[in-house]
Amino acid sequence: MPTTFESSAIEDIRTEEMLLNMGPQHPSTHGVFRVVIRTDGEMILESESHVGYLHRCFEKCAEGNNYIQVVPYTDRMDYLCAIGNNLGYSLAVERLCPKVTVPERAEYIRVIAMELNRIASHLIAFGTYGLDLGAITPFLHAWRDREKILKIFEKLCGQRLNYSYVRIGGVTFDMTDEILSETQSFVDYFDPKILDEYDALLSYNGIFISRTANVGVLPLEMAIDYGVTGPSLRGSGLARDLRKDEPYSIYDRFDFEVPVGTGEMGQLGDCWDRYMVRIREMRQSCSIIRQAIRDIPEGTFCDKKAFRTVKPTKGEVYQKVEGARGEVGFHVVSDGTTSPYRVKARGPSFCNISILDAMTAKGDCMLADVVALIGSLDIVMGEVDR
Repeated sequence: MPTTFESSAIEDIRTEEMLLNMGPQHPSTHGVFRVVIRTDGEMILESESHVGYLHRCFEKCAEGNNYIQVVPYTDRMDYLCAIGNNLGYSLAVERLCPKVTVPERAEYIRVIAMELNRIASHLIAFGTYGLDLGAITPFLHAWRDREKILKIFEKLCGQRLNYSYVRIGGVTFDMTDEILSETQSFVDYFDPKILDEYDALLSYNGIFISRTANVGVLPLEMAIDYGVTGPSLRGSGLARDLRKDEPYSIYDRFDFEVPVGTGEMGQLGDCWDRYMVRIREMRQSCSIIRQAIRDIPEGTFCDKKAFRTVKPTKGEVYQKVEGARGEVGFHVVSDGTTSPYRVKARGPSFCNISILDAMTAKGDCMLADVVALIGSLDIVMGEVDR
């Protein structure tokens, strides 16, 4: 039995829950994204996510411009992997234009550019995730290597972020022998030497593993129910990749693997698995680029008529591609004029971040784990509030 003093001390202790705001402007939210967190000490009781702070009005802008003018707007959605948005939209419009023919050389160039951009995007995911969890050095290494890719894009199209490079009917500029040579040099430099360094630096770092293994476990069934795609889905063990399952462009010509989570460091589908899928995907992107450079044919890089004007037949189409964060989709409705009647975009980050509140409500998430969880989903808010 406690003494009178002990009983009095216990009665004097008063506890209460606390509401904390992460964002809308906070480094760990990876954009203008607000999460209201209800905590009991360090434990998360529930969270409430708020989006809408970065609405780009893409879909409405698309209806007010002609088909060619819409391409630059797609860059601003997932601005870290803009080529994927260019490609998805262009493929959708091309399906409505039977007279538009994409040259063989342009198809290979599209694949090379897309996989380079995927690597650049995953490098940001790698570097910023290290920052989220207190490691500065990986970010500096990622920035160094991403700069090599951006210099290639500068030579290719004059831009470092919003490329507008993949266009309806092909690509804006040809890949010269010099650019192809620089691209080959980059992938030879990057894989396997640099990626092995990343694994030694962060992937198998004991502190990093303790912060990510068994944290933010996403069961496969829950991921499917919420429409999660991309590395966040594959981290839960499902080898779902549109480049393999529903090939578009010329992806069916390349030999590559689809990395999935293995539960190597803890439970299947944890933060470490989602992170590691992206690291392994960069190796596969290097393999695809090597094959594309080896097989690229001579010829033209665009259908010049499509660069001047595009007037699709009446109809509608939904086209999806495998972006750096998952399924990027465009539903385009044509009324037979030179401007879209309706364009609806699917940004993978919107579905991927929708899982956050359900995962924090499981009762095993601590305050510091929320940072690890958001970072492991690798969201870009420009495509959430499209």
